[in-house]
Amino acid sequence: QAQLVESGGGLVQPGGSLRLSCTGSGFNLGRYAIGWFRQIPGNEREGVSCISSGNSDTYYANSVKGRFTTSRDNAKNTVYLQMNSLKPEDTAVYYCAATHWWGSSWYRQSQYDYWGQGTQVTVSS
Repeated sequence: QAQLVESGGGLVQPGGSLRLSCTGSGFNLGRYAIGWFRQIPGNEREGVSCISSGNSDTYYANSVKGRFTTSRDNAKNTVYLQMNSLKPEDTAVYYCAATHWWGSSWYRQSQYDYWGQGTQVTVSS
C-alpha cells in the first residue's frame, strides 16, 4: 500500500529554519513529482512547492520563493523541504503529495494521487 509520511515539523522562532522530510513506502517515489502544501485552520490548503520526478525542476509559491527549497534523494525515497527565514505566517500543517502530472498548474490538488498525514510547523517567539 502506497504511503507518504512527513516528518521534521515543530516549533521554531521567527527567522529560524526547519527541514521537512517526505518519505514514501510501497511505491517508487522517484517516478512521481512531489508537491508540498500547507493549511492554516479555517483556510484552504495551498500549494507551497513542487519538484519534478526527472531533472528536479521546481516550482514555488510567491510567498516562499527565496526562503524555501525543495530537493529529493530518490535512493532514500525521500523529498525534502528546507525552510529558512521562517515567519509567523508560515505556521500551518504541511503536507506532501505525489503526482504523475507536471506543469505550471502544480498547485491543483485534484492532480495528486497520494497524500501524507501532515506535520505541524509553528513559528512563534
